[in-house]
Amino acid sequence: MCPLVLLRCGGCCSRLLPLPPPPPWLWSARGGGGVARWRRGLFSGFPSAASHWSKVVSEAEKIVGYPTSFMSLRCLLSDELSNIAMQVRKLVGTKHPLLNTARGLVYDSRNNLQMRGLVVLLISKAAGPSNGAELSFQHDMVSGIYSSQRSLAEITELIHTAFLVHRGIVNIGELKSCDGLLKDMQFGNKIAVLSGDFLLANACTSLAQLQNTKVVELISSAIGDLVQGIYYDNSNLSEENCLTHDIGISTWKEQIFLSHSALLAKSCQAAMELAKHDAEIQDMAFQYGKNMSMSHKLHSDLQPFIKGKSSDSVAFSLNSAPVVLHQEFLGREAWIKQIREAQSKENLMDFTKLQEAIKAGKGVTSAIDLCHYHGNRALEALECFPPSEARSALENMVYAVTRFS
Repeated sequence: MCPLVLLRCGGCCSRLLPLPPPPPWLWSARGGGGVARWRRGLFSGFPSAASHWSKVVSEAEKIVGYPTSFMSLRCLLSDELSNIAMQVRKLVGTKHPLLNTARGLVYDSRNNLQMRGLVVLLISKAAGPSNGAELSFQHDMVSGIYSSQRSLAEITELIHTAFLVHRGIVNIGELKSCDGLLKDMQFGNKIAVLSGDFLLANACTSLAQLQNTKVVELISSAIGDLVQGIYYDNSNLSEENCLTHDIGISTWKEQIFLSHSALLAKSCQAAMELAKHDAEIQDMAFQYGKNMSMSHKLHSDLQPFIKGKSSDSVAFSLNSAPVVLHQEFLGREAWIKQIREAQSKENLMDFTKLQEAIKAGKGVTSAIDLCHYHGNRALEALECFPPSEARSALENMVYAVTRFS
């Protein structure tokens, strides 16, 4: 029997949702006519969630044919970007956030910046060719993926990376003496703007070369969603370590869809359009991308509240899902009181004290339930695809971001 999870979200009606069996949660589609089955004994003990995720990504990369960390290699090795990389080296020793983004692009195992492109490739392979695809069109398929779909995966990663770089721009007006020299921050901002624009321009050029109007419209709307989502994120920055906006979980989900889910969801839908699949398959691909990335974000937000002991606590966003849900359950006035009690006379936040208060409430468990809910929605969307290694890999990614033990 599958265990049941009770979804409690923002005072909404509770309902029971079936969850897939717990670990060793990895599926294997090898043998058995391609039907997924449990693979046991892969891990000993209970390694961290990060190691589970890295293992899933590594397995998935074997299925699509090449490591997605090299997905944008043609662009990253271009003369223009090589010149930008030389300029970025001048920031070494400064405190500009662009350096952290650059390190993430090179040493990718921790943050898996290429997750979006990998999902696009996997769902393309899971769906396969459409029933109405011409034979000449199918000849363009390599390892079960069309060349246009591989290009789309690269485009998705370029757009995501461009926005990551642009997010590294610092507000000069809010700089403090401890943040470093003003000229270093100004120079870093120039490089962040130029390099981000370069990546975005390359993505748009490649998008036009796909010669599919609907795909162009989908990805263009995703770029617009990202801009709007970042606007909401930036509007919350001044509230990050003090009073948060009085938003409910429904508003939080709308904002997170724009800033985190829209690009993956619409890229998955666009991949189905490139293979000439019907509207139903396109919608299921959209739903998988949307709910998978929502679970991924919730899993990330929950880490400060479920990893280690309170002595290991670190600063966390006061606009993260567990905090928003905690505030919704507790009430605005009581939440403001808790924040005041966790602040020192110098207006510094005692995150350990605040973390314990949040963990004692219902916000964390409700966020876990919400993560499981979106994970289930993602798994339901995959049911329209035939059993295969690619589909199993997509399921494994969901299991990895809905596991908290």
